[in-house]
Order: sequence, then C-alpha cells, then structure tokens
Amino acid sequence: MSYVVADAAEAAAAIVGGASGVMYTATSLNLTKPACDMAPPVETFAWQPLDRTAGDLEGQLYRSFRDRILDGTMPAGQRLPSSRHLAAALGIARSTVIQAYERLKADGYLLAQAGSATRVAAIGTGLLPLAPEPMPSLAEPADPPEPARLFAPGIPDLTDFPHANWARYLGARARSLRIHDLGYGEAGGLPALREAILDHVAKTRGIFARPEQVLIVPSTRAAINLMSHVLMRSGDAEGNVAWMEEPGYATAQALLRAAGARIVPVPCDETGIDVAKAAGPPPRLIYVTPSHQYPTGTTMSLQRRLALLDVAQAHGAAVIEDDYDSEFQYGSRPIAALQGIDRNGLVAYLGTFSKIFAPGVRVAYAIVPLRLLEEASAALQLQGAIVPIHIQAALADFMRDGRLRGYIRKMKALYAARMAASVAALQRHCGDILRIGEGAGGLQLATWFRDPHVDDSAVAQHLQANGFAMQPMSRFHLGPARPGLVFGIARVAPTHVEADVARLAALLKSGGGESRAPGSRETLAVSTVHGLPQG
Repeated sequence: MSYVVADAAEAAAAIVGGASGVMYTATSLNLTKPACDMAPPVETFAWQPLDRTAGDLEGQLYRSFRDRILDGTMPAGQRLPSSRHLAAALGIARSTVIQAYERLKADGYLLAQAGSATRVAAIGTGLLPLAPEPMPSLAEPADPPEPARLFAPGIPDLTDFPHANWARYLGARARSLRIHDLGYGEAGGLPALREAILDHVAKTRGIFARPEQVLIVPSTRAAINLMSHVLMRSGDAEGNVAWMEEPGYATAQALLRAAGARIVPVPCDETGIDVAKAAGPPPRLIYVTPSHQYPTGTTMSLQRRLALLDVAQAHGAAVIEDDYDSEFQYGSRPIAALQGIDRNGLVAYLGTFSKIFAPGVRVAYAIVPLRLLEEASAALQLQGAIVPIHIQAALADFMRDGRLRGYIRKMKALYAARMAASVAALQRHCGDILRIGEGAGGLQLATWFRDPHVDDSAVAQHLQANGFAMQPMSRFHLGPARPGLVFGIARVAPTHVEADVARLAALLKSGGGESRAPGSRETLAVSTVHGLPQG
C-alpha cells in the first residue's frame, strides 16, 4: 500500500511549481496514516497557476477547487492542505485561502468540523456532469473570444452558482420520487413550492395572496402568454387593448399581439409610466415593470402607482406586474410590489428565478387575482406549461433551507460592485458622449446619446462587430426613440472594465455610428420578437 508525504506544504508547493505527486512506501517514511487521511496527492491539484494580473485570487482558487470536485478529480473525503500551508506555498495571503475555503464550504463542496481536517464533501458529481463540447454544426465556433460577450444585457453571471448544493437537493428529490409523483400533478404546481414562493415574496415584496393563487410556469414568457390569453377576448378586436410602457419589453409586446391585443404605447419617464399621457382607447390590460423599468431601470413612484391602479379600476382593466429582478436593488431596500397596494384584485404579479438563480432551472410564476384564478388555472392546464416535479420539489427545499436567500445576498453584493464600476468607468470615458443612468438596481444599465440624431442601431451594429454586445434603445420603442444603448453588467470583470470602456469610448469617438436627419423615424419590425433575455 502507498502513502502520501505527510507534509501538506510539500504537496501544496507542487501546485505552483507543477511538480508531479510523489508517493512513498510506509517502510521508507514510517507513516501510519493512509493517503485519504493525509494531505492530498499533488496530482489532485494540477491546475493552471494563479493569474496575479487578473485579480480576484480568492475567486480563482475557489473555481479551481470547485471544478476539480465537480469533475471527480478530487473525490469525496479527500483532505485539503491547511490554509496556512497552502497560502505559504502559493505566496498569497492566508485570508485569501480562508475566504476561498469558506465559499466552498458555504456552497457545499467542502466539509469541516472543529478539530478535524477540511475534506471534500460527497456531492454526487454524476448528477451534474460538465457540459460536453457542442457539435460544431449546431453551435457557434468553439471557444468564442470573450470580448464577443462584453456588456451583453439580460444574462446573469453563473460563475458562482451553487452547483454542489443544487445537485444535492436535485439528486435527493430525483431519488425519492414516488409513484404518484410521476403523474401529471397539479396544473398550478407543487404546493410546497407555491408556499415557498409566497413566503419569499410576502417577506421581500409585500405580496398579499393565498398559496393557490401562485401558478408555476417555466418562464416569464409563459406567464405573460398565460395571462394575455386569459385577458384578451376572442373576436373582440376593438376591446382587446393593452397599454404598455414606452420604451418597454418588446417580447411582451409580441406575446400580447399574438393573443390578439392592440398595443397602445404609454410614455415613461424617470418616475415610471404616466397614464395621464395615455392617448388611445381604454385598456383591457396594462403591462408594467414598476420596480425596475425595462429597459431604463427607473422605479415607478408611489404617486404613479396609485394613479395606475385608479385608471385600471375605472376601466375594469387588469394589470400585469412583471417583477423580473427587483431583488437586486443597490443601496436601498426594494420598494414594495404594486400588487401589495392593490385592494381590488386588479394585479397579476409575475416573478422568475432566471435572474436570481439560473435561467436553466426554468421556473417562474404568476400570482393571479382570485377573480381570474379559475380561468387562469384552466388555461394553464390546457397549455401544458409544466415544470418537472423533481425540480419544483428541489427548489422548494432549497428555499425552505435558506439557500436561495443566501445566494441572492451574495450575488447582490457582486452585482452592486460591478454596476458601480461600470457606471464610474462610463462616466470617466464616455460621459461627453452618453448620459449614464443611475444604475440603482438590476442587471442592465441604460444610457442615452447626448446627440439626439445618432442612429443607435447603426452604432450598436458597429460595436457588436468589435466585440461589444449592447442593445440599441430604439429596439424597445414602438414610436420615435431617444437614441441610446443598453448595457449588461452582470458578467463585467471589475479588473478589466476600465480598459473595456476605454476601448468602447475610442470606438464611439471614431464615428462608429451614423446620424439620422432630425425628425426622421426608424421603422421597427413589430412582428419580430425584439428584446433581451428575461426568463
């Protein structure tokens, strides 16, 4: 039987130098503990050296361990070097190693007990295999350059997703499925998840509802589609009027049109939709994003919210409140939901896990007014937009145990720092070209050209050809648009943002876009689904 060298520092030193692990016999070293109880074999730690120029050494260390645990290179029970030895071998602060270890423990990759060594947790890596290489004929070229995704809006950062913990919850539920769990289940969703969601939004958003009002769907789009078909009346072309924010979420526009709605754009300003300026027939439905307006990022004031509810009540209209990422408010508590101040059963509240957790989980929900619940439940059953039962059960457990709350808290801090870094860099390098939004919340940042005649679509095309992925503001308007760009900040690297924005400024100042004549108007293809990914 072979034994590992007892000195963890010797093993850790090989991480930096890339040396091969050395195995000694018990006779030669007079050891008494088997390999699994000693510092890990050096092969376990064969990774790329830390990139000190990229910063975030803690994150690099965390991801190196995480990836090797997930792919099985570091098996369950494997002992890790002490933080002191590993820090000395790598030439970094011990606090950096401790923080990386703590993150790994918090995410379920490591186990540690007082007085014993830190070891790899049993996470069932077979439940979450690493993604295979895509087929070249069905995907983009392998390993696209990172600049191609710079400032892409609408996409969360999944680098710190709690893979191990989620795999454990998902695996436990998949293994414990009973016969009746394999049927069609309740059309509205698993009761445990409906209760967990209601508990979450009642505490964080001030929602008032019963668990049976929560309907589980695979995406926000499915929720909008559901409510639009409930509210629009077949054959009533004149009465099927939907008021929507201008600018606004164009995918919602397309879904409502498909359900037979006639769209009336209503102007938005820095305090939200202004229903006093609505020009057109009375609405049957009003679609809004009051907590974090899409795409401008503004928050609807209380006065505007009350005015909106008054108008809806006067016309007998329903309100769809799309609350897609309100958990990410920086520097302030999220404002209470519109549904929470509705006392007349007007508001259908939509939420999603695509931004606060992961798009691939495919879970969203609609909290439907009681007066519409029977019709909405029947429509959902007819549409068959069902989330797999084991995913619903695992997510309910994950929420019940406080895991989601902790993950949101962590990501909120990361996104707040990235938003602040992005706003500061844009103000320094592009402030003479762009007016920068406040960036008070969410994953996107709105900007507007100071020159009102800039063709923002042409600018966006030019920038995309040079590795940037911002979207033109005109894409979200049905009428004349104030030109601008919508940035995504979720995957910004704080250590690179300054250089990235400086390059962006150089492209903008080099005349990347064309100007259009004053008073001209772009024509948008409204039959095409424009908009950013939103669950």
